[in-house]
Amino acid sequence: MTSTPMRSGATRAERTAERRTQLAQSALATLGELGYARTSLREIAQNSEFTHGVVHYYFADKVELITHCVRLYKTQCVTRFDEIVDTSTTAEELLERFALRLVESIVTEAPLHRLWYDLRTQSLFEDAFRQDVLEIDETLQGLTWRVVTRYAAFLGGSPLLDERATYALIDGLFEKALLHHIAGLPSAGADLAARVRWLLPQICPGDKSGASTAAEVA
Repeated sequence: MTSTPMRSGATRAERTAERRTQLAQSALATLGELGYARTSLREIAQNSEFTHGVVHYYFADKVELITHCVRLYKTQCVTRFDEIVDTSTTAEELLERFALRLVESIVTEAPLHRLWYDLRTQSLFEDAFRQDVLEIDETLQGLTWRVVTRYAAFLGGSPLLDERATYALIDGLFEKALLHHIAGLPSAGADLAARVRWLLPQICPGDKSGASTAAEVA
């Protein structure tokens, strides 16, 4: 991966933030393949264009780097799913786009999702990044809730479950599909899409006679 040139005229703090982002982007591929336990700062440097000294200058240890990597990636994920919420015009369109985006994410970004679940599991044992994991998980929960409440609003109703329970269900489906995809099961993506298409109408039965368009919901 080729790093992005630093912006001219940036402050020292801005240049540091940009360099940390470049290092994180460079490290994601190695981290996604090897996971938390098998990756060191030296390993990351060996698989990137940056030296071990440079990596260590910007990140005190691999915990700090990995947390930064996952936070960066999940922020990008949130942006992509928010776009679906903002531009869908009916409940049916929102549901279909959400289901297909989940499948696309597993197919094209499986190593990065695997890293996230690895880090979330490790946080049960290591308190060094537990708070970061909790914050990232809350962000993903909020993303899921925005999709579900928008879907319910289109149908003129409200979700039957609360935010945490809804996230647990969808996250569980996603993690299971990721495992099946990594294991080489060809039906993993189609199964995930089918289950999401079934699940959201159960959580948000709504009043289809009073279904709304995007303009009416807004």
